[in-house]
Order: sequence, then structure tokens, then C-alpha cells
Amino acid sequence: MGNALLQYATVLMLTIFVGIEIIAKVPSILHTPLMSGSNAIHGVILVGAMLILGSANTTLEEVLGFLAVVLATLNVVGGFVVTDRMLEMFKAKPKAPPAKKDEVTS
Repeated sequence: MGNALLQYATVLMLTIFVGIEIIAKVPSILHTPLMSGSNAIHGVILVGAMLILGSANTTLEEVLGFLAVVLATLNVVGGFVVTDRMLEMFKAKPKAPPAKKDEVTS
């Protein structure tokens, strides 16, 4: 158990460092599209969290599984909201109707 926990902790720390390095190298103009796309991909994580929650046996597993489902759902919805807001920036704005001239009767 101790050796497996050390391996998991090592993989976790390496992924944190690699993730920080990758995100730090992304130009700011690409950051929003990259993050909205990656958040939308978290649907896979949502499915995995639901599968794990379905096989939970103890109360702790159920609570952690429910928390994982809630957080994954928020992440997926947030990714789509950010993507929608980003796409709204590229839509053409409707033109204002021309002003009507008052008719002067003399």
C-alpha cells in the first residue's frame, strides 16, 4: 500500500508540474479557447464520476463520488458557457435602424 501511494503521489506531482509548464507557454490570446475546449472535454470525467458513484459501497465513497459528479458537471457547463460567450464576440452586431426625419408641414 505504501509503495503504490508513493507512485500515485509521484505521478500527481509530475502532472501538476507538466500542466503548469504547458499552460504557462500558451499565449493569452489562445488561453480562453483552449480552456473552454478542455472544459468541454471533461464530459468524459463526468461519465467516469457517475460510473464510480454507481459502484460506491461506503458513505465516504458516495459522498466523494457525488462531489466528483457535481464538480465535473460544473466544469462541463462552465466550458460551454465560456465557449458561447467567446463565440458571441464574433457575431455581427445588428445595425440600428436609420433615424426618421420629422415631416414639417407649412
